[in-house]
Amino acid sequence: MPAVQRSEFLLALNQVANERGVDVEVVLDTVKNAILAAYKKDHADAELEEYTATLDKNTGEATVLHKNKDVTPPGFGRIAAQTARQVILQKIREKEKEAIIADYKLRVGTIVNGMILRFAGPNIIVDVGKTEALMPIPEQIPNEKYHLNQRLAVYISEIRAGLKGDEIIVSRASNGLLEGLFKREVPEVAKGSVVIKNIAREPGARSKVAVYSNQQGIDPVGSCVGQRGVRVQAIIQEFSGVEKIDIIQWQENAKDYIAQALSPAKNVRVELDKKPSSAKASEGQEEKIAHVFVPVEELSLAIGRDGQNVRLASKLTDYRIEIEEDKTIKKVSEEPKETKETEEKKEEPKKEKKTN
Repeated sequence: MPAVQRSEFLLALNQVANERGVDVEVVLDTVKNAILAAYKKDHADAELEEYTATLDKNTGEATVLHKNKDVTPPGFGRIAAQTARQVILQKIREKEKEAIIADYKLRVGTIVNGMILRFAGPNIIVDVGKTEALMPIPEQIPNEKYHLNQRLAVYISEIRAGLKGDEIIVSRASNGLLEGLFKREVPEVAKGSVVIKNIAREPGARSKVAVYSNQQGIDPVGSCVGQRGVRVQAIIQEFSGVEKIDIIQWQENAKDYIAQALSPAKNVRVELDKKPSSAKASEGQEEKIAHVFVPVEELSLAIGRDGQNVRLASKLTDYRIEIEEDKTIKKVSEEPKETKETEEKKEEPKKEKKTN
């Protein structure tokens, strides 16, 4: 028995179905509907509910039927073939986009290298490899300058519905970007021997990162800083050197943790207080308050420019931090001065007596 020769149309149809994961019958049904729509363009008075279309999947020949009567116009086969081709290509594009979105859904919460393709108003379109992603204004670093073809690392924050289907949203302002960069630059963080406990960040200005390790022989802060600061400097350079990063060691003891969080201020004394706030009292929650007493010479460091240091420390520790001048330390520091003045006064009468 001679082998049946398969037509180019059927071969193409099956190839699309196998490579792209498109069901053959679904494509054929879509093509039939498109053929009826094409017939409607030339026959505006036709009621499509009364018409049906058949499509020979071996030859690709299309037929339009009206109440089982063949009403296919002359030369309609060429139009049907073009329509079938367009529908198949459209199906391919839709299927490819679905596959890409499904792939990036698994990558939400990770960082990727991207390149700026164009600007859509205030938003930025970023090439992230297989597709394009959107970086809206809230996800941009306020004082960072962007330009076409600029390469940068971005954080895949979410996939949300847009005007043209699902959109991949990437971010430069998210804490996740900073955490991802630490995982990329610090092997101990990537392996899990050093854990990032918390991040407080003001994008483009300053960040505080609390790190911890329960493995002996590992210095979590030193691991993240790197020899001569090479690791943390690589992360800072990712932000064009404009964002400062403070790495502190997480402490289980809240007082020690708060004192560390206020770095670079030193010699601080912390007292904890738990007082229900009016906003949270109805919810049965308590607002955690820390009174921090700081030597007068360390006040500016503890507070930071425009209150930035204490503000970030508060976010990092989840305590409302109230900075106060430590007057007891101030008195101690003045004591030697008073003693010296007293000794000088005592020596004065002796000098006068010797002169006489």
